[in-house]
Amino acid sequence: MPRAERAHAERIAALRRARLTAAPTHLPSEHEQAAFELGLVVALVLGAPDASRGLDLLVNARRIQPEGAEVFAALLYATGREEGAEFWWRFAAGSGSGTAAYCLHLHHLKLGETDDADYWRAWSDQLAAAERRPRPRALRMSRPLLPEDVRRDILSRVHRGLAPQLPPALVAVIDRLPVQEDDGDPAEVPSPWGLTSGAMSGGSWAELWGDGGGDPVE
Repeated sequence: MPRAERAHAERIAALRRARLTAAPTHLPSEHEQAAFELGLVVALVLGAPDASRGLDLLVNARRIQPEGAEVFAALLYATGREEGAEFWWRFAAGSGSGTAAYCLHLHHLKLGETDDADYWRAWSDQLAAAERRPRPRALRMSRPLLPEDVRRDILSRVHRGLAPQLPPALVAVIDRLPVQEDDGDPAEVPSPWGLTSGAMSGGSWAELWGDGGGDPVE
């Protein structure tokens, strides 16, 4: 077995041993704890200062960037599209996003799929331990992805034990996105290409929030 694969397998084995001796969590079950933590990570990703920059890189850069795929997956998760979120988390994790790999760990743990959860946790740890690659030069974005009241509401829902949820206006935008269909997989995966610069800037995005609804993305 190659050294990299052997190291990854050893990390997975260590995680399985750690689960057996782990201290109890503050929620009744491991699945509920994973769901809570995943909602919290999604809320933090969407509220991050560079979230709009990452999403803009995803839809406008010549090369798809993992940071944008990570943000887009969080948007999909917050609209209940978990299969689409998993697809984009996988893309981002395969491109070097440790956060996306950790989201996959929590996603599978929430579903009770412990083998997959251990695989992605080990991959997340491996990415965290690896030397950081230089990031591409980002497009300058002066405003957050979501208005402040929306970010607060998402975080409040998570802390109350509820799933993150986006406002209906933004859900409608996600609903209108084109989907990419795979003949081998009946699940429809939303594509971010409908979030063009025209939809993400100026009046069209601002209209989602109405008067005083918060700062739109520029």
